[in-house]
Amino acid sequence: MSTITDLTDVFIELHVDDFQTAIDFYKMIGFEVVWLSDEYLVMKKGKSVINFYPGDDRAYDHSYFGQFPRDTKRGYAVEIILFVDDIKSFYEKMKDKLNVVKPLELKRWGQWDFRIEDPFGFYIRFTEPYSWLDNKEMISKTKEIAEKKKLVI
Repeated sequence: MSTITDLTDVFIELHVDDFQTAIDFYKMIGFEVVWLSDEYLVMKKGKSVINFYPGDDRAYDHSYFGQFPRDTKRGYAVEIILFVDDIKSFYEKMKDKLNVVKPLELKRWGQWDFRIEDPFGFYIRFTEPYSWLDNKEMISKTKEIAEKKKLVI
């Protein structure tokens, strides 16, 4: 029997003010509803799982989130990264349906990607699949960079 941690052990929970908008948008980019209750929504695409919690007054009454002004942009300083096979085709199909904030481009690290803002203000990067864990060049430089930046790792 498999468990959810066979997919991932890091989960994202987005506080949104409209589950229907979340369902419509995230289904459009390939997610499916796993389950829904009055207070929670779980969606999945491949190994990616995103949970949604109502972003109504409960968010403003929350012990942590309540300390920020109500007009703070949702997703400020957070980037959600989603892998997409055949990204060029996906981009062409989706670019007129999404709020693209950075168009498709080949990045300096050799991967194609583009960036959007979802209907709630969350910043999402779509990129070709790759592994940060297999970057031998950066792994070999890590100790040197840490020393230069006076970081203890």
